[in-house]
Amino acid sequence: MGAPVRIRTIIADDEPAGRRALHLLLLRDPEIEISAECRSGTEAADAIVTHQPDIAFLDVQMPGGDAFEAIADVPPASLPLIVIVTAFEEYTLKAFDVHAADYLLKPFSDRRFRAMLIHLKQRLAERAAGEQARLEAGRRGREQPSNASPVKPAVTPGRLAMRSHAGTVLLDAEEIDWIEARGDYVRIHSERGVHLVRETISTLEHTLSRDAFVRIHRSAIVNLASVREILTTPAGSATVRLRTGATCRVSQAGRARLAGALGGRI
Repeated sequence: MGAPVRIRTIIADDEPAGRRALHLLLLRDPEIEISAECRSGTEAADAIVTHQPDIAFLDVQMPGGDAFEAIADVPPASLPLIVIVTAFEEYTLKAFDVHAADYLLKPFSDRRFRAMLIHLKQRLAERAAGEQARLEAGRRGREQPSNASPVKPAVTPGRLAMRSHAGTVLLDAEEIDWIEARGDYVRIHSERGVHLVRETISTLEHTLSRDAFVRIHRSAIVNLASVREILTTPAGSATVRLRTGATCRVSQAGRARLAGALGGRI
């Protein structure tokens, strides 16, 4: 029996109550190891470089630089999965810009936190699988796809059949929350996890029901049944918040398609 998985995390929040709340939630998971707790952006940046965590929970407003300043000078290869933790919604778009893995809006429920951890663990597993695939490809002297789905999925309007390292995963369309493009691959976010599939987002856009799914951005398709809130700014930008708490950016063209699907203006 192998050693238990250890996921290194850091917490950065200038408020002791905020650090304590995250600390207690993380301690419930035996796979989580808290490597550092920080009170400022400067401490957070140092902790990321020193401890090389897998996940960093960063409050936005801190002395010594906010969450975004804390990671600005960290080499991309050294960045962990970033979770922005804040009581303010207006940083959503900025979180997208830095490719944050999640946006945790205070106050959040235990259920929301558990769902987020499941999602983050899946991201880490995919990252590890990709790294292992690259190492194996190097040993064989040729490149191999760094993903768990080396063949194209069988796609029908109501169901996706996807090959994974564990076998074939069958997903009903209504299980899907949203789909994000990754070049010639897509990440399908569903009730049962996140699946990396060798397919283009354009192919799925034309396959899935347009009554149920809308392409809101060149790199995102959402299930309308999963949309819980549409956030707009005076400048005209928009994001959607899904039932899982995930947020997706909406382009101008996507905004028009979304409005059409919902039968009104947004």
